[in-house]
Amino acid sequence: MRKNSIKNTRINGEVQRELGRIISREIKDPRISSLTSVVAVEVAPDLKSCKAYISVLGDEAAQKATLEGLNSAMGFIRKELAHSVNLRNTPAITFIMDQSIEYGVNMSKMISEVNKDLKEEDEDEELS
Repeated sequence: MRKNSIKNTRINGEVQRELGRIISREIKDPRISSLTSVVAVEVAPDLKSCKAYISVLGDEAAQKATLEGLNSAMGFIRKELAHSVNLRNTPAITFIMDQSIEYGVNMSKMISEVNKDLKEEDEDEELS
């Protein structure tokens, strides 16, 4: 059982790397944002299906357009994946929008604003 999970982890990493390469370099669809990254991949143990979590930096319209572009390029993506990753079956890919990077960026902005406000308050207290 343990060996299977190690193998599955290796496959997930390989598929994630290749999907990232295919999306950023091979697909020419203008709907797909250049700021698209593959955050995580979960390939089922039977290799028949795969969930690809993607992140798109941009507004909701850019995210929706990227998802549409990826779904329309599905046949091409699977063909490229079959060539580059040597698996018994090429999994059917489901793209899922992942908001974690955008969430992190927003949290960083909020923390920076709070720190700036605190620094300004400290400077005001020193002056009075």
